[in-house]
Amino acid sequence: MEFTEFDLHPDLLAGIESLNFKSATPIQEQAIPLILEGKDLIGIAQTGTGKTAAFILPILNRILELPDEHYIKALVVVPTRELAVQIDQAVEAYAYFTGLSCIAVYGGSGGNEFSQERNAITRGVDLIIATPGRLIAHMNMGYVDFSRLHFLVLDEADRMLDMGFQPDLMRIIDKTNPKRQNLLFSATMPHGVMKLARTLMQNPVTVSIALSKPAEGVRQGAYVIHDEQKIPLLQELLQDRAGQRILVFSSTKQGVSKLFQKLKSRNLNVGQISSDLEQTEREKVMLAFRNRQIDVLVATDVLSRGIDIDGIDLVVNYDVPQDAEDYVHRVGRTARAAREGVALTLINPTDQRRFQRIEALIGNEVEKLPVPAQLGATPAYAPKSQRPPHSGKGPGNSTGGKKPPFRGRNRSGKRRETPPGHKEPRR
Repeated sequence: MEFTEFDLHPDLLAGIESLNFKSATPIQEQAIPLILEGKDLIGIAQTGTGKTAAFILPILNRILELPDEHYIKALVVVPTRELAVQIDQAVEAYAYFTGLSCIAVYGGSGGNEFSQERNAITRGVDLIIATPGRLIAHMNMGYVDFSRLHFLVLDEADRMLDMGFQPDLMRIIDKTNPKRQNLLFSATMPHGVMKLARTLMQNPVTVSIALSKPAEGVRQGAYVIHDEQKIPLLQELLQDRAGQRILVFSSTKQGVSKLFQKLKSRNLNVGQISSDLEQTEREKVMLAFRNRQIDVLVATDVLSRGIDIDGIDLVVNYDVPQDAEDYVHRVGRTARAAREGVALTLINPTDQRRFQRIEALIGNEVEKLPVPAQLGATPAYAPKSQRPPHSGKGPGNSTGGKKPPFRGRNRSGKRRETPPGHKEPRR
C-alpha cells in the first residue's frame, strides 16, 4: 500500500514524498487507517518496523484537521532521551510543510533547555515527545495543561514499565483529557502492559507485527568460551574490519567502561556510551559513530532499542543479555532496511541457560562457531546442566541532544515564525 492511498493532507504527503517514501510497512498499513478513524490502538511491534510513522503520520494528519489554536494537542511518552530525539526528528521531517510545531522534552540538559521547553509548553506547542521524569518536573511547576489533549501515545510501554516509570505514567495519564485517543506501542505484552492498556483504553484494536524474530538479513553466531578468553577473542573478531561500523554490548555501565579501556589500550578506534559520561560527551560520541569517526562503540542496552543508525556491520554481545527480548533488540541494530549484518554472542558457562532461553524465544538454534585454537580449551555447550540464571533488569541509561522547538516550513522552504499570541492561519 502506498502512502498516497491513505488520503493524507497534501502538506503531509509533501513531507513524505520529500523523503522519497512510497510504500507503507505492514505496521503502517494496518495501524494508520485505524488511527485515522479515531480508534484506540495497541501496536505490538519491534523497532525497525516503521512503527514511529505508523502513529506520527495519522496524528499529524488529524491535528491538521483541528482549529488552528495554541494548545497541546498530542503527547508521546517514551522511555529514553534517544528515542525522544529520534521521534522529534521524524516529526520535523514529516511535518516540514505543515506549520505544525513539536518539541522533545527530556532530562540531562541545563537550565536554558528547561526554559526553552517551558516556553514551548506554555505557548501551546502542537505535539510534545517526552520522557516521564522530565515531563513530571514541568507538571510540578503548574503550567502544563493537558485538558484539551486529543492524542496520547505510550511508545515502548514494556521498556517504560521495566524502568519503573509506571507511577509517573499514571500521574501523567490522570492529568490528560479523558476524551483523548489512546495509542500504546510495545515490543512485548507482559501482564503489566496488558493491565496498563486496560486502564488506559476504550475498546482498543490490536495490531501485531512479527514479534521476537531477528531480521532475516542477520547472520547469527555464538562462541562458547571462558570469561578470560573473551577479550582475546573479541580482539580477533575486530581485526581486519577497518571502515566497518561495529556495536559491542555490555550489560552494565561498569562493564562498558572496563571494555572500553581494554580495547583502547589495544589501539582500537573505540568509543563508549554510558551514564558515567557527561551529556555533551555522549552526544559527541554518538555523532562521531554516526559519521564513522569511531569504528567500535561499546554501549549498554540503552542503544538496543529505538536508535536507528544505518550501516552497522557487526553487533557483538560481549555479555548474554539478561532478558531474551533484549537479544532481539540488540541484534536488530544490524541488517536494517533490508541490509545484511552479523551478530555474534560470547557465552560463558554461567550464561548458557540464559542463551538457551534466547534460542527458544527466536525459535532457532544459533550456530556455535569454532574458537581459534590459540585461545586454548573451551567449555562444552551444556545449558541443561547449568543453574538457572537470575532474571532481572535495571533501569537503562539515556542520552540525547537538545534543539529549539520545531515549527514547519511552507513549501518555499521559509521557516514559519509565530509571534506569541498570534494565531497563524493554516493552509
